[in-house]
Amino acid sequence: MHYLSAENLTKSFIEKPLFTDISFNIEQGDKIALVARNGAGKTSLLRVLAGKDAADSGKFWINRDVNVCFLDQNPQFEENKSVLDNILNHDHPAINTVREYEIALQHHDNVKIGEMMEKMDELGAWNFESKVKEILSSLNITDLDQMAQSLSGGQRKRLSLAKVLIEISFGERNNFLILDEPTNHLDFEMIEWLAQFLSDAKTTLLLVSHDRFFLDIVCNEIIELENQQLYIHKGNFETYLQRKAEREISEAASVDKAKNMYRKELEWMLKQPKARTTKSKSRIDAFYDVEEKANAQRNDDKLELNVKMSRIGGKILELKKVYKSFGDLKIIQGFDYTFKKGERIGIIGKNGVGKTTFLNVILGLEPANSGKVNQGETIVFGYFSQQGLQVKEDKRVIEYVRDIAENFPLADGTKVSAGQFLQLFQFPPEAQFTYISKLSGGEKKRLQLISLLFCNPNFLILDEPTNDLDLVTLSVLEEFLEQYQGCVIIVSHDRYFMDKLVDHLFVFEGDGVITDFPGNYTQWRISEVQKKKNARLGRQETKERKPEVKEVVPEPVIKPQSPTSTKRKMSFKEKSEFEKLGKEIPELEKEKAELNEKLVGGNIPYNEMNQMIERFGEVSKQLEEKELRWLELSERAGEV
Repeated sequence: MHYLSAENLTKSFIEKPLFTDISFNIEQGDKIALVARNGAGKTSLLRVLAGKDAADSGKFWINRDVNVCFLDQNPQFEENKSVLDNILNHDHPAINTVREYEIALQHHDNVKIGEMMEKMDELGAWNFESKVKEILSSLNITDLDQMAQSLSGGQRKRLSLAKVLIEISFGERNNFLILDEPTNHLDFEMIEWLAQFLSDAKTTLLLVSHDRFFLDIVCNEIIELENQQLYIHKGNFETYLQRKAEREISEAASVDKAKNMYRKELEWMLKQPKARTTKSKSRIDAFYDVEEKANAQRNDDKLELNVKMSRIGGKILELKKVYKSFGDLKIIQGFDYTFKKGERIGIIGKNGVGKTTFLNVILGLEPANSGKVNQGETIVFGYFSQQGLQVKEDKRVIEYVRDIAENFPLADGTKVSAGQFLQLFQFPPEAQFTYISKLSGGEKKRLQLISLLFCNPNFLILDEPTNDLDLVTLSVLEEFLEQYQGCVIIVSHDRYFMDKLVDHLFVFEGDGVITDFPGNYTQWRISEVQKKKNARLGRQETKERKPEVKEVVPEPVIKPQSPTSTKRKMSFKEKSEFEKLGKEIPELEKEKAELNEKLVGGNIPYNEMNQMIERFGEVSKQLEEKELRWLELSERAGEV
């Protein structure tokens, strides 16, 4: 089924062209990622397709049988209504009944519960109600009576996401889902759940996201918006990276060839022949095409950020028996740690467990209830906060950076000016005189990063630095941090970013418990899987020694009239799948380790290396999917 056609769409922002005469089609079942640099027009294109903005020219058509659901970066709600009323705000008998049923449950109105249960039976709305429960629970939306106006930024984004996911879960409609940065403000577990939900959902999808693992799992097509034009790549994100590299190599060779042709054609043009035949006129037209191509400059994304860092003394940062809580909510309970030179620590944990509060205590922005935070005399913190740029008055980009420093010191003793440094971060001279209020969200994040580095810190604290950054800037930041000699603390839900940069983790378990894990996120995830395997094996041994006792648990809330039921065991098919996964996972782990060893070793022919890289990506994806499925089955059976 044909969902959407776009033809010659053009859009500019003020005087800046975003995309020009772009055309593309979307078919049923497509799961497409839109990638581009910050400020290139990703959000503008999504808003045009969602009917929120208009293109300057061109046209697009959406099948009238398609239901368009849009997740905006800045969601709008009915502020004086509750979370539940904002989620279930469609006038449909089944949805109205589910809403009334949920309200009755919230207020323990047994009479109303009984009435609504009868209606739910009549309308066959239990499956929909179950899906609503799954979405709300997975996104940690628990207080359905809370007014929308009192929600935090992260809560608003999760509520907006829940709203569109619930909308596509109702009925058998042809849904076209447009998502702008859906993984922002989600923790690791939420991102994994969302990736699986969207992969399984029978819906057509167009999304913008910086999360590379997420894109690799969910999407089967990548559309790249670059230099106002579209490049379409079939396959997942890893395939796109390979095709993009091939395209850039081809374009570089084409530019070199065009320059040689240009010299020859220029000689001919300078002769100014008097007779203009049809053939010579076509050659003149072709000359201008060659000239344009020859003058094209390849955009080299590799940036050098060899920073001259402030000296670090022997004492860096020490936390002794630190306690922090808000009322009954425990954040830190007796935490001890002494930081060493060059440490790279990642912080992970569910939303709301106090990760940002922990950073604020370290920085002295919030006091601890007790304990000591001792900072070395030479330590200069650089804090990348979720609050973003703090600008008292609207300034031009170049003015904002010059207020920090005129020049930026490099490790070799040279300096670059503020304007030169801005160019390295994709702010060309014409963009440097743009007012900050006119920048996109990603461009503001990029400017925030520049201002942080200009302060010449030797201890970086980065709270969700990857949100809203484009893939080029992410690569720049990763390269900088890999070379950075100071200490780094990173809070991020970008698994790729964390795996690449951190040496060990502070895992916030909740209730003030913080565990120091020696490894990156993937290593921690594997260890958690192994713990569950060990717990399962231990439980099996216990069952062998003791007579089987059936466990009685409360009935799911879908059927509250039945007080208890027996926990469902795995079916024969699920048991077979579970056993098969137990054999497949170690085999994939072994193959991945062997491929990694060969790739690191080098000396591999180019063609063979490409095949090995492609296979490494396939194995990694299969391994992640099978481990998640293994966890799902083991938890469903009550064995973990």
